[in-house]
Amino acid sequence: MDPIYLVENWKNKLSVNPKALKILDQISQPLVVVAIAGLYRTGKSYLMNRLAGQNHGFCLGSTVRSETKGIWMWCVPHPSKENHTLVLLDTEGLGNVEKDSKNDLWIFALAVLLSSTFIYNSMNSINDQALQQLHYVTELTELIRTKSSPNSDEVEDSAQFVSFFPDFIWTVRDFMLELELDGNSITEDEYLESALKLIPDEGPQIQNFNLPRECIRKFFPKRKCFVFDRPASNKKQLLHLEEMPDNQLDEDFQKQSKDFCSYIYTHAKTKTLKEGITVTGKRLGPLVEAYVNAINSGSVPCLENAVTTLALLENSAAVQKAADHYSEQIAQRLSLPTDTLKELLEVHAACEKEAIAVFMERSFKDENQDFQTKLVIMIKKKKDDFLLQNEEASVRYCQAELKKLSEPLMTSISEGTFFVPGGYHCYLEARNKFEENYKLIPRKGVKANQVLQSFLQSQAGVEKAILKADQALTDGDKAMAEECTKRQEAEMKQDLLTQELNDEKQKMEAQERSCKENVAQLKEKLMMERENLLREQEAVLAHKLKMQKEMLTEGFERKASELHIEILQLQKEIKRTKNDRHFEILKILTAFGLMLAFSLFKFFMRV
Repeated sequence: MDPIYLVENWKNKLSVNPKALKILDQISQPLVVVAIAGLYRTGKSYLMNRLAGQNHGFCLGSTVRSETKGIWMWCVPHPSKENHTLVLLDTEGLGNVEKDSKNDLWIFALAVLLSSTFIYNSMNSINDQALQQLHYVTELTELIRTKSSPNSDEVEDSAQFVSFFPDFIWTVRDFMLELELDGNSITEDEYLESALKLIPDEGPQIQNFNLPRECIRKFFPKRKCFVFDRPASNKKQLLHLEEMPDNQLDEDFQKQSKDFCSYIYTHAKTKTLKEGITVTGKRLGPLVEAYVNAINSGSVPCLENAVTTLALLENSAAVQKAADHYSEQIAQRLSLPTDTLKELLEVHAACEKEAIAVFMERSFKDENQDFQTKLVIMIKKKKDDFLLQNEEASVRYCQAELKKLSEPLMTSISEGTFFVPGGYHCYLEARNKFEENYKLIPRKGVKANQVLQSFLQSQAGVEKAILKADQALTDGDKAMAEECTKRQEAEMKQDLLTQELNDEKQKMEAQERSCKENVAQLKEKLMMERENLLREQEAVLAHKLKMQKEMLTEGFERKASELHIEILQLQKEIKRTKNDRHFEILKILTAFGLMLAFSLFKFFMRV
């Protein structure tokens, strides 16, 4: 596909492009989202085109007017990550005098919110002027909330942002300096870290100097830097870079851009939300809408609210997808009527297990397992429908077979063959042969005995008439024959009752297995989510400890003390996360235990 507007910026108002949302909705793969921001006319679009492996794509401009308005999106197959989609977001140039400065802030904030790797593009060098131009980063805590809080003035801990902010890459274009510091060669990353060092002074001017540096260090623990020579020396060539083949570009630029692209393809991570929730195209679209709607309404985009809204949509879709999977699979694997109830319940169990796994894969933040409970109810209803269809199919099949088998017997009865002396024994022989032939028919299903009993009961009057008309039998013989018939009827009724009780027991056991399977898969999912949360918290803790050490080394004892308080608080949260695991599992077991107890109660009431 070609690049398309994702967020349009018109007259200082943002709007989401419905066509872009449709494209995202068709992408069920995980996304690697790379966004670029920076001052206008710094070559952002050209760099993104190279990531797409194209010279043309995002529009390049050759005048002082910014070409990109809002945010453009380009979805391409990921070059190295199988079954992933690379989403490139090219943002409107910052610092355009034709735009409201607040507008720039929102474009910058959206780029940070939507991306898994965020690139800031600047020209010539990383100096104080370049860092002051990156003042947007200092206002992120005012533009974004991680939690829905009743106190809108509450300042959030930077740890909340670190857990979901993207990796940070600073690209420096037309770099003309030597990578040296104090006479020693340094790497590009060391150049960036040197530029981010703070000056230990409390004066307002120095605080203003330190603020963007401190924010970058605080919010973006994973940082990387790339410097680029001029792609060409000729001004005319620079104005038409998209038309130049690679072999005519500056050799150093070719290598630098190749290294840059290779790093992005290899190291840019999959976009995730808190607790490791993977973002697909289907999930990114609603997030974009939620953030833009919040901005347009004058409120602050809240990650927690956006994720909650997304969870409602995704969990509803997950329930339907899982239920559809169950219906499709059980219909494919079953041929009605099944020979036994056990056969159907085994297929049901296998299909239900898969359906639960489908739900678990797509669902997240299912508070109190409301959506999973809906799935349990839906699958139980579908199973009950299949049980009923299976019984009806068995009845139809058995009745059809009985009709064919009984035709000779019914003809003999209608012709009076058995209404002669000795006719009763002839009738019994014919009936027994008919029953034996019926029993030999394969896959009659769960209603085979019941249909046979109904048929025999319908013939009870005829059998009595034949017995009564048989003059070869004494009254004693007739009495014994009647007693034998009654005993056989009673035995058949008992067999049917026993079968019914056994069927109910099997259904109850199947329901119990269903509950256990739901609990087992939910337990596994919660354990995984808990581990993801712990990894996030421990990564933030490691970042804060590293920052504290740096602050002490650079002489910022007060800031190091403030970090120490944050570190202690985070360590308490990590301990609480570890200890809460058993409580969560107990809560789940209790919820599903009640469901199981209700099912058992219904079973015993039937008995």
